[in-house]
Amino acid sequence: MKLFKFALAGALLLATASGSAWAQAKEYLTIQLKDGPVVIELRPDVAPKHVERIKALAEKGEYDNVAFHRVIDGFMAQTGDVQYGDMEDGFSAAAAGTGGSSMPDLPAEFSNVPFQRGTVGMARAQNPDSANSQFFIMFAPGDFLNGQYTVVGQVVEGMENVDKIKRGEESNNGSVTDPDRMIKVTVGK
Repeated sequence: MKLFKFALAGALLLATASGSAWAQAKEYLTIQLKDGPVVIELRPDVAPKHVERIKALAEKGEYDNVAFHRVIDGFMAQTGDVQYGDMEDGFSAAAAGTGGSSMPDLPAEFSNVPFQRGTVGMARAQNPDSANSQFFIMFAPGDFLNGQYTVVGQVVEGMENVDKIKRGEESNNGSVTDPDRMIKVTVGK
């Protein structure tokens, strides 16, 4: 009888441990750039609504061929304007960076996760609750963004490919002429 109780307790412990490991499985987004892939570990633990949005847009193919419309050396590369940034369907250099998706804006999910090199954050307007589809990848730490923008992930592979994204003009707030694009964006590694 004692042996049965220990076996049952062990089985329950194993089921609980594997269930919790499954629940904590890491989520990824892969962006194919001209120089190779970039893998982002998503953070649904700190920004569940924003991560779900990014995944939904990627699964629909909305991010494919979207330009890096604002790229500032030593700061960040911004992309994700699915309305005006698709370089194969409706690209507008003048409007890129002003659009979003057909879904509503999201409420802010600010956290204590710092903006470091490779951190992925959601772009927004002045209103903290205005993030929609656009996001940016940090080239360097940006402590001044901490607690002001929603962190959605961290580059875990391919930062060298992010570093090769074409930079914009400093005099024009990082606006890029003939910008690089996200060729294909998929959920997973």
